[in-house]
Formats: sequence, C-alpha cells, structure tokens
Amino acid sequence: MAEFTPQPSCADPQDQQSLSVDEARSQIEQLLSPISSWQKLALRDALGHILHAPVISPLQVPPHNNSAMDGYAIHSRDMAAERYTLKLVGTAFAGQPYQGSISQGECIRIMTGAMMPPECDTVIMQEHVAVDGDQITVHGQHQAGQNVRMAGEDIEQGQTVLPAGQRITPADMGLIASLGIGELRVRRKLRVAFFSTGDELRSIGEPLAAGQIYDSNRYTLYGMLKRLDAEVLDMGVVPDEKAALKNALAQAAAEADVVITSGGVSVGDADYVKEMLAELGQVNFWKIAMKPGRPLAFGKIDDALFFGLPGNPVSVMVTFYQFVQPALKKMAGENDHPLPLMQVETDSRIRKRPGRFEFQRGILFEDGSGQLKVQTTGQQGSGILRSMSVANCFILLDEDCDGIEPGTIVTVQPFAGLV
Repeated sequence: MAEFTPQPSCADPQDQQSLSVDEARSQIEQLLSPISSWQKLALRDALGHILHAPVISPLQVPPHNNSAMDGYAIHSRDMAAERYTLKLVGTAFAGQPYQGSISQGECIRIMTGAMMPPECDTVIMQEHVAVDGDQITVHGQHQAGQNVRMAGEDIEQGQTVLPAGQRITPADMGLIASLGIGELRVRRKLRVAFFSTGDELRSIGEPLAAGQIYDSNRYTLYGMLKRLDAEVLDMGVVPDEKAALKNALAQAAAEADVVITSGGVSVGDADYVKEMLAELGQVNFWKIAMKPGRPLAFGKIDDALFFGLPGNPVSVMVTFYQFVQPALKKMAGENDHPLPLMQVETDSRIRKRPGRFEFQRGILFEDGSGQLKVQTTGQQGSGILRSMSVANCFILLDEDCDGIEPGTIVTVQPFAGLV
C-alpha cells in the first residue's frame, strides 16, 4: 500500500502555507489604486458619493458678525459694574439689519442670527434686561464680546471645508449648501460583479430538492455592497463546471472593477475557482491563517481585482468586512478611517486553539452596574449565519491565544460603522 501523506486542511490549527491576517492585508494593499474617473452631480444627488476634489469655501461663515441669542446689542464701553441704563433706538431681525447708527449710551433690540451693527460688540440676553419704554436697564455683570458670533469664526473664505475622498453625509450636504455650492465633483461609483458557485444552491422562489439549499451569500454580499454605495452586478449562481465558471469570471472582469465570488475556493474535487483564476489572471494567495474564512483567494483578472470568498455564510461576511470592504473603500477613493477597537471584559468562557487568528461573534452589553462587557453569541460555526444577525461586534483573538476565561480583557471590534 502506498504511503499516505495528509494534506493541510481547514481543521488544522496551523498551516505553513497560509498567510497571516496582516500579511494578507499587506498583499491586497499593494494592488490597490483608486479609480480616477469622475462626474459632476447636483448636491441633492451626491449623498453617499465620494468627493473627487476638495470643497473650498467661496465665502466666510458666518458672513457677518451676528447675535447668538435674542437680546440687546450694545457697545462694551457702555457696560458698568452692576446696573446701568441705555436708550433703545431700534430693532434688528435675522435677515433685516438695523439701518441706523448707534451712538454712545444707545442700544438696539436684536434677534438670534441678526447682523450686529458695526457700533456694537456685545449682546446682553433679554433675561438680564428690564425694559421701560425706550429705556433698558441691564442687571448683573457681563463680559465684552459675549453672545456674538464673529464673521468667519466657523469657516474662512478659501478654507478647505471637505477633503477629497470624503464620503458625503447628510451633515456634509447641509454644510455645502450653507456655502451656496450646488454642484460637486465626485468619483464614479465602483463597479462590482459577484456570483455564487455551487450545484446545491437555489435562488429564492425555486423549489428545493434533496441536498439543495437556498443561496444566502448573494443577499449578504448585495447588502454589504449597497452599504458601500457600489454599482453592483448580480450574476446569480454559476454551476460547478469549469467552462461555465471561466466564462462567468471573464464576463465579470470585463464589466466590473472588482469581481467577487463565494464558494469554490477550497480543495474539493469541484472547487474550480482558484484553477480558473490562474488560467485567466493571477493568484496572489488563497489561504489565510484565520477562522472563519481560511480559504480566501485573491488576485487579478486583467484589470479587475478578484476576491474568491469561502462558501460558508459567516466566512463570507467575516472575510468581506476584514479584507474586501477596506479594499473597496480605497479603490473607490474614500479616505481611510480605521475602525476603533475596544478593550472590554468578557462575560463568558471562549474556546480557541493557538495557530489561527479568530473573529468570534460577540454581543456588547452593559451589566447591572453599567459596565460594558462582551459575551459570545454561542456556537461559532462558520455556517451559523444567525450568529452574525444577533452579534454587534467581533471578538478578536490572535494566533497565540489558547482560550479565554471569564473576566479577561479582550479586544473587540464593534459593528457600528462596519455593517
């Protein structure tokens, strides 16, 4: 009988052929470059798009000195220590400045946002003033310059308000509108084609025969891509046939900036993605020392970047968030904003063997004393998609970790800003 030599498998705690998580990220980073094409969009249509050019303010904000509250505009030279009386000579409303001049010992009634007269530098809030006809009496001690918003104190003319690479938010839209800018130069959307592989997969609405399952990966991928405001091309389910897979990959690469597949990157007899990628383009790596998500193929097909994600549903989401999403953001031209990590005490025992970096699903919560803690979602199998639905964070466990006892401080990556 011939001697049998076991091959590395996803069950092994260590595999010398696998890259570390950091090494994989570094190799991906080396192939990334932002798309250069851009378009002009009306401000109302720019939400979620990424600025190709910075927004430069054509004016100062506020455009003039104005009152921060309802009250009385005076000059600080008329202020006394405790109580003093001034003559009321007029009123200024927002958008309707006072047109006269103000002499020493005089003041005007002024509303929030109204332009300050050039002769005044201070506003006394109305609650500190007693009014008697055209006379006001100011009570209490006040400071020169109080309750006045100075011209340009928020934004100076010529200042860069938003940098290139900023993804436009509702707050950004309001800020840009306040500058009188109605059109923006933004990068075109990143085009991403994706499909699932597997003869066992069926689309929603189709009946299931023995051994078949519904394809969930295309829906999680679609949702994650839409969150990034990408232009998506859903190519459905491709059967485990070399010719069909090769044609699908070639078509996807011709139409998109990025091609993503799920399934078919392991070492099974019908796992052809890695083989077809090698025929059509280049394979940079296909295994990472992590759990879940060890089989992840990365490379290029012509000018398109390629990510071959595992087939298990949780592995698809974990590898997407840890590797694909950062890459897509950079390719789309978005500025890098590393997600914050937290150090939190674990409330549960966590099982783990050394050798691979693990992204376990966790739930951040406040205990009875208001202290933030984390617990796992329970079983961490890569097919338990519900664990991603109920989780609100990843618990990050490095390669050397040999399990965690309750009360241990662990590193947590919250889903906020991620999913």
